[in-house]
Amino acid sequence: MKVFLSELAEYKLRNTAEYIESKWGKSARNKFLNKFTKKISQISILPQSCPESVEFKGLFMCFVSKQTTFFYRVNNIRNEIEIITVFDTRQAPEKLDDEVTNS
Repeated sequence: MKVFLSELAEYKLRNTAEYIESKWGKSARNKFLNKFTKKISQISILPQSCPESVEFKGLFMCFVSKQTTFFYRVNNIRNEIEIITVFDTRQAPEKLDDEVTNS
């Protein structure tokens, strides 16, 4: 399946990568982005390999690291997967509600 990121997910992924680079350097940023890319490959082959969200019907949660999760939805008719948002698990959960509800 084709995988693409929403505008919000692209923005948050870029910010997360920049933050990691500013704190721990390019090597850490690249390691994170490699993990993220592997997870995208995983869900493109096995879209339902990640747990379905209990809170958000129709969305799946993919754990990239202890601090980072992305939420995505599968559209079988279009044969595509949309990553809705990239979420830092250290943030307030209410923020996630707003991001998912408004997408």
